[in-house]
Amino acid sequence: MLTYTNHLRKLILPEYGRNIQSMVDHALTIENREERNLCANAIIEAMMALFPPTGDKQEYIAKLWDHLLVMSDFKLDVDLPFQPVDPAVFGGNPEPLPIAYTNNIPFRHYGLHITRLIDIASQMPEGEERQALIYLVASQMKKLLSSSSKDSVEDSKIFKDLRHLSQGAISVNPDSMILPDFRVLPAPSTKKKKKK
Repeated sequence: MLTYTNHLRKLILPEYGRNIQSMVDHALTIENREERNLCANAIIEAMMALFPPTGDKQEYIAKLWDHLLVMSDFKLDVDLPFQPVDPAVFGGNPEPLPIAYTNNIPFRHYGLHITRLIDIASQMPEGEERQALIYLVASQMKKLLSSSSKDSVEDSKIFKDLRHLSQGAISVNPDSMILPDFRVLPAPSTKKKKKK
């Protein structure tokens, strides 16, 4: 009967394939140390046949021996020609990175940077700089909304969202600011043109 690979145990290093893993499993069952050493060397030769060395050969062979130990879960007791890798290297998961994610963005299509820029603009004093920043933010909002929406985007919608995101601190008169129009271009065709 056919055995499906999803019914078999997960490979430790899948790039070597199930046959190499089976060889390693067989080497673990050999009781005679000399035969086990011969089997381990044969496995290294098979691994080199699958992936020939490209750089420093001695360094590459040391890496293959490390991979052999990893595939045996560090249980293979053989005479190693190189200093083996420390199993503690593979112990535990790394510490998670301290990245602050916020899930409270009301309009995800605008992104976190737009909400931060709106916060900065709402805290600025009235003047030309504030108006220039508001114009740039509103233009970027229109571009982002145009790329995620199939319908045309009205300036009034952008100003309404801007007012909402700034909690009323930024109120733009639609007559005083006209935003540029953005058009989403279709993706270029990948079909080759036939020569005449």
